[in-house]
Amino acid sequence: MEIDYASCKRLGSSYRALPKSYQQPKCTGRTPLCKEVLNDTWVSFPSWSEDSTFVSSKKTQYEEHIYRCEDERFELDVVLETNLATMRVLETVQKKLSRMSAEEQAKFRLDNTLGGSSEVIHRKAIQRIYGEKAPDIIDGLKKNPAVSVPIVLKRLKTKEEEWREAQRGFNKIWRELNEKYYLKSLDHQGINFKQNDTKVLRSKTLLNEIESIYDERQEQASEDNAIPLTGPHMTRSYEDKQILEDAASLIIHHVKRQTGIQKEDKYKIKQVIYHFIPDLLFAQRGELSDVEEEEEAEMELDEGNDKKHNGVASGGGGGGSPTKSKLMFSNTNAQKLRGSEEAYNLFYVNNNWYIFLRLHQILCSRLLHIYGQAEKQIEEDCRERDWEKEVLGLKRDKNDNPAIQLRLKEPMDIEVEDYYSAFLEMVRNLLDGNMDASQYEDTLREMFTIHAYVGFTIDKLIHNIIRQLQHLVSDDVCLQVVELYLSERRRGAAGGSLTSQCVRAGWETSYQWKAERTMADENCFKVMFMQSKGQVTMTIELLDTEESQTDDPLDVQHLASYMEQYVGAEAAQCHHTEGFYFKPVFLPRNLRKFRKWQIKQITAMKNRRAWRLGLGVESASNLDCRFKLNTHKMVFVMNSEDYMYRRGALVKARKSQYVVAQTQHQRFGEWHQKWLSQNVTGEMDTVVQDWLMGEEEEEMVPCKTTRETVHVNGIPVHRYQVDYSKQPPSP
Repeated sequence: MEIDYASCKRLGSSYRALPKSYQQPKCTGRTPLCKEVLNDTWVSFPSWSEDSTFVSSKKTQYEEHIYRCEDERFELDVVLETNLATMRVLETVQKKLSRMSAEEQAKFRLDNTLGGSSEVIHRKAIQRIYGEKAPDIIDGLKKNPAVSVPIVLKRLKTKEEEWREAQRGFNKIWRELNEKYYLKSLDHQGINFKQNDTKVLRSKTLLNEIESIYDERQEQASEDNAIPLTGPHMTRSYEDKQILEDAASLIIHHVKRQTGIQKEDKYKIKQVIYHFIPDLLFAQRGELSDVEEEEEAEMELDEGNDKKHNGVASGGGGGGSPTKSKLMFSNTNAQKLRGSEEAYNLFYVNNNWYIFLRLHQILCSRLLHIYGQAEKQIEEDCRERDWEKEVLGLKRDKNDNPAIQLRLKEPMDIEVEDYYSAFLEMVRNLLDGNMDASQYEDTLREMFTIHAYVGFTIDKLIHNIIRQLQHLVSDDVCLQVVELYLSERRRGAAGGSLTSQCVRAGWETSYQWKAERTMADENCFKVMFMQSKGQVTMTIELLDTEESQTDDPLDVQHLASYMEQYVGAEAAQCHHTEGFYFKPVFLPRNLRKFRKWQIKQITAMKNRRAWRLGLGVESASNLDCRFKLNTHKMVFVMNSEDYMYRRGALVKARKSQYVVAQTQHQRFGEWHQKWLSQNVTGEMDTVVQDWLMGEEEEEMVPCKTTRETVHVNGIPVHRYQVDYSKQPPSP
């Protein structure tokens, strides 16, 4: 019989009532209590269909092992309990037969239930033992129980002993499987994460990610016939600077053990990790070991350079190998901005530097995730111990975990407070080959449960970082990128205070032109590290260098010098025509005005507080525009703006707000009264007031309305409250 559940009575969204014409199947084992409490009317009806978007989560292979163990355990329990129930029924029959005489035993017969309450359970138990001969055995039990019951009962008891013995062996196997797969079955992201992360960490994938964002902007601009948007294509953050030390220690730990990297390159890598990267991120520099300092001293003697800064040779060394001096970072300019609240560093990089910075940020974010999870578990553990001590008066042991008591996992020797430090030590052992990858993952799951998957590929991530570091210290373009940054840094074109960024606009534009020329054969990325309120944000922008590049390299050099001399602040004191007798772009009268304004800006920045108090105006001239060399088009830069704010304007507005509000309220009241007199009669006004106060009884729920008049900013406001004598029906 087919039932149209759509037309049946509903209970919620998941249940339908069977129609009264439906004939219930027979059930012989029901007692009066069963008929009273069991449901024969409501059936479960799924509210979703095959076309719906709901997708149930697919079981992992480890969940399948756990479920299979449970299924096997359940099936064996059913077999044992069915066999035990049949044994009890036949034992009852045997006792009953023992109290009968021989004649009564010969006349005694059993029905289909074999002396019990269900004919299905006992029949299945006998079929499981006797197989094809089960019908004959059952027929013998019915017709001649005095002879057949002792024989069948003995066979059932024999099987009971065999199956109980097998159950003890299976329990050991099931326990081992549960301990092996329990934590893995809880981890739904670990398997897919390892497979996907291998692709995500590839250099090609990281480049394709930002190039696709760049192409989307270009396509959107072409569709709208507009100029492509400028600004960062990607933003990443460094939330905790302390994590930089852990990331550096893991990277250098593995670099030291790489036999394929030369000793000189290892020294350069250590400087990049311990000095250059902390400088970019406004963090404290790491200290080199004594051996490294001795090596540095020897290098300085060979190069003839006597200057040192914190045990590291200065970047402006004279003689010696040029490759050694390119990555020697001084400590004078880089660390000045570390204590500033609003500061930035500007760094134009190529593909290798971009990939390294992305991988380094990913490593720091994952270490921070593990550290945060360890802190959460410490808090939860302390909270549970305090609660059990205060409420239950017990001191919980670490082996009191339910999963450990159920033998689903082994107890751990590591305390919760040591989880993060133990994790770092395990990563080092994994990198050294002293720990198996599966053992590493299992231990990580025991500590961080479902949050451990983030640390599964830390070793591969560090391998990729070291591969990029080798390029950074050996590739000529990468070395030129760093050398250009250091030279621009010394003259103030690679960062500074955010409040004075507009003054460095000319220098930064010149820096960009030089960087684009240096990286003419590959992508050029504009990377900015901005520090605000103790947090560092890294923005990355892929620059459009195709239009701006010219055929003649001298044009770029002349243009950079032109921008520096015309726009740079150091040229503000020079005559407006000095050095530019050929093809001047700016009119002299405009240039004179700009020089005067620039001199005022520099003077005002020296004593900004006094200038603000005297002028009484807050302003910023951050509007930025760019000229394309080939097309001569001017493009405004996104997120750049000018603003002016007069001091005390907000206070004056607050003082006058009361008077303005009163005036506007009075004007609205006069207009409203005029409109009422022209369009509303007295009777209509009475009807509306009665309805509003609930005094009209027709087609209304009995209620009582009260009105309260309050004053808000001196203006009377009526507030109404309705109290129902009975709850109104829901819509």
